[in-house]
Amino acid sequence: MSRIRALHPQPLLQGFSASLLLTLVACNAAQPEPPQSHVADRQELVAALEQSQASPRAKKAELRRDAAIAALSVAGQPGAPIADHLPSVYREQYREQYQKLAGNPVHAVAEAPVSTFSIDVDTGSYANVRRFLNQGQLPPAEAVRLEELVNYFPYAYPLPTGDTPFGVGTELAVTPWNPQSRLLRIAIKASDMQVAELPSANLVFLVDVSGSMDRREGLPLVQSTLKLLVGQLRAEDRVSLVVYAGSSSVVLEPTAGSDKARISAAIDQLSAGGSTAGESGIQLAYQQAQQGFIKNGINRILLATDGDFNVGVSDFETLKQLAADKRKSGISLTTLGFGTDNYNERLMEQLADAGDGNYAYIDNLREARKVLVDQLGSTLATVASDVKIQVEFNPAQVSEYRLLGYENRALKREDFSNDKVDAGEIGAGHTVTALYEIVPAGNKGWLEPLRYRQAEKSAGKQGELALLRIRYKAPQQSSSKLLEIPIEAQSNAPAIAQASEDLRFAAAVAAFAQQLKGARYTGDFDLAASAELARSGKGEDRFGLRGEFVQLVELAQSLQTPSSLPAPSAAKVD
Repeated sequence: MSRIRALHPQPLLQGFSASLLLTLVACNAAQPEPPQSHVADRQELVAALEQSQASPRAKKAELRRDAAIAALSVAGQPGAPIADHLPSVYREQYREQYQKLAGNPVHAVAEAPVSTFSIDVDTGSYANVRRFLNQGQLPPAEAVRLEELVNYFPYAYPLPTGDTPFGVGTELAVTPWNPQSRLLRIAIKASDMQVAELPSANLVFLVDVSGSMDRREGLPLVQSTLKLLVGQLRAEDRVSLVVYAGSSSVVLEPTAGSDKARISAAIDQLSAGGSTAGESGIQLAYQQAQQGFIKNGINRILLATDGDFNVGVSDFETLKQLAADKRKSGISLTTLGFGTDNYNERLMEQLADAGDGNYAYIDNLREARKVLVDQLGSTLATVASDVKIQVEFNPAQVSEYRLLGYENRALKREDFSNDKVDAGEIGAGHTVTALYEIVPAGNKGWLEPLRYRQAEKSAGKQGELALLRIRYKAPQQSSSKLLEIPIEAQSNAPAIAQASEDLRFAAAVAAFAQQLKGARYTGDFDLAASAELARSGKGEDRFGLRGEFVQLVELAQSLQTPSSLPAPSAAKVD
């Protein structure tokens, strides 16, 4: 039973329906017989359940999830997908939605020397993966977006110089999982901005109060999260509160940030129940934001929901287009994801992209503080918009390459110079990391050489590994600016052990993300190696985030079985 209780800080058995858990245990009993220790645990669980009838009744969503976890642990399958082992009457109610993306392919420089993509500063995937692991489950592969795991952490990157809103740096080292290749890091860092330095803010809190948010990790966590932000408000800021369930309504008209008691009281009185008319809530929130619009200020909607829209317009593309149309008015949309079981991560991430905002998943109050207190400047204030990266590799130096992550941020080559093509935003203090695995010319790569290829043309700048181009727009500008930065070639790249702490740590996170998704390219470099590499790059770790990451890798190790990586998806995939 100690293993079961360790999955959650509160006892799992309190408030459980004995009949449901006994059904789950019986369901799992049909599986191959687990070790004797698990049989003893099953007997102990059954005995405890028979004495738990007087316990307070748990909420249905919590009971379904926690019951499944407990039963799987007892059955000796702690790493199995929850939904696969729920009785059919509950299985349909456990539905999380993720975007299924094919991994980036390997490219031959002789055939495709140019790589183009939009930057991404979202971090929601990391917190969501953490949630799965802390619940004793390996995440579905579709929940893992490598760039969001890497970009979750702060790094000591070069600060801006001159009139550029961000600094740019690069670093190269031998790839830890492949001695034949090199890991190229592109680092972008924007100057931080204290709360007092932020422009006046017109914020609309848009809160989902439907029945699916009636759980401890739903509306109660939303309320605690928003009150953290209220504590940061200034007199010149304005806040509105809009809610939606079966319909939408304005709970709080624009209120000065100095009136914290009134704003907090409006948040405290919220309660959950009913269906979910998300589209009408978004429309009303944009109306409120337009009503209180501050010229040259921050105008932003913060949507707090599990994304489970089921009344009115719920079509994915229609909702994305709505956010894309509204961003033209100068109002951005940030999404804060909450909840489990029915969580629509696909919608949350894509809505934020379309709305020129950022996406975070709030799995606990510490994450809420990170997003809305410690990193408030980067969450609210944009210093560069439509930021695009393009790398042109020199065929005399590089034969093959692959971009790690950013699968849903890929752009066509011609999109780079087209200012009408939307791309990502960089907030104050944001760090952005992009990693390429490249094969030096003459080393063994992934691709077989072409038999009939034509003789290579002159490669031009022999001392350059690649040319880095970055396009961005200054805030409220429609024309982009171009930066061109040559990346020097290195005849002897250092081993990963001699690289900077930041590169070592970023490489460890990238390896971990690939391992969770199937380890197609990481070979024999396993989770233990990722943990050790992360420890070597832990550094000062002021907020303890890197230490927590090492613990998560070790937790994934404990859940790993020969057939469990990658984890079969327990989610609905679109």
